[in-house]
Amino acid sequence: MQTRSARTHALLAFFIALLATASSAHARDARIAPAKPEAVGFSSERLQRLEKGMQSYVDQKQLAGIVTVLARHGKVVHEKTYGVMDLESKAPIKTDSIVRIFSMTKPITGVAMMMLYEEGKWRLTDPIARHIPEFKDLKVFAGMGADGKPILEAPKHAPTMGELMSHTAGFTYGAFGSTPVDKMYQAANPFAEPNLQAFINKMAQLPLLYQPGEGWVYSVSVDIQGYLVEKLSGQSLGTFMRERIFNPLGMKDTGFSVPADNLTRVATIYSGGPNGIVPQPRDPNISKEPGLPQGGGGLYGTAPDYLRFVQMLANGGELNGQRLLAPSSVELMYANRVPDAVRTGKFGIGNYRQQPGLGFGIDVAVFDDPAKMGSTAGKGTYFWDGVAGTWFWVDPTNDIVFVGIIQRMMTGGPMGSMPNIEDYSRQLVYQALIDPSK
Repeated sequence: MQTRSARTHALLAFFIALLATASSAHARDARIAPAKPEAVGFSSERLQRLEKGMQSYVDQKQLAGIVTVLARHGKVVHEKTYGVMDLESKAPIKTDSIVRIFSMTKPITGVAMMMLYEEGKWRLTDPIARHIPEFKDLKVFAGMGADGKPILEAPKHAPTMGELMSHTAGFTYGAFGSTPVDKMYQAANPFAEPNLQAFINKMAQLPLLYQPGEGWVYSVSVDIQGYLVEKLSGQSLGTFMRERIFNPLGMKDTGFSVPADNLTRVATIYSGGPNGIVPQPRDPNISKEPGLPQGGGGLYGTAPDYLRFVQMLANGGELNGQRLLAPSSVELMYANRVPDAVRTGKFGIGNYRQQPGLGFGIDVAVFDDPAKMGSTAGKGTYFWDGVAGTWFWVDPTNDIVFVGIIQRMMTGGPMGSMPNIEDYSRQLVYQALIDPSK
């Protein structure tokens, strides 16, 4: 007969085993299950062209390492690593290597904003100043006067939240342009401020580059959205993202900093040089939470983490029983918001110009007519990338998601000499989709 102590130990062991089983089940749920390519319409033989194409960038020493992940119907059909995460140590890049995702932070901030949209905290037609009173007196740059001072005029209409969400409000970045307004941004250096409120105060002193709705310029708009997430939720941006997005989706390695015990997993960032790619120094504050978290480009993450995020979008706002958004909210995100009068090819960033066939929704670009762009992607495919070369796309027509991870700065401007690996990967993926009906 068991003693009370023995029974206690037995019960304790049972509950520990139960907790371990639950934890293991949760870990399994966090992963996206694999499938054979042929089961979902892909050709394994043709996907080898994707492998050869990616490997060629490493062999030609244009890139140190690459991770690619392809999924269809919520199943991973191809996952591959190429090269190393650091040329000096020759440490191989791994699926879960940690990278700076830069502007692939933007769609995550967009989802945070859409979650608050669903709570009735803001509307697309709201003037931005309704939520940021500091912006009530924003002026528009209208040229330089004879005295060398900028001429400023009132906006024809107050810039709206919808324009803020689609880079059509009149803001710029400063880093990618050479206009007088860009130079004002460079001199003001709003990102050097200690927190998002100070950032907003500095932004309120700078003019808009163009009349709201009359242009499209890649901008600090999403960093302003990061401030709005804090103001509308009452939480810091990092806390909101962690509690409302990362934890529910199992994105355990995504955040505005990298814990010290994970630094060995961080891939080196490279840039183009006269004799090949050269390493960039690591941010000395990588393990410290920033005082000014950048909703437009501050996150670190991994390919599996970002796959979970985009698969949630592809699923209409839900993953593994965790619903972040309603399907209608996701559809609103990838509906073009750029006026046709602006889609003339004059405005854009890197390889992407706002033109017939290509537009921009809420923090994502969208192929609303891929054939006009010479692309075989499905109608409504939405995507974005980061300045260190990470990229993704979601194809709602063919139910495809793709994540690509590299760490090479797009030098010489937003793209410069960087090969257009994103378009190339799409070309190689779609030639392998031989039975879309599956």
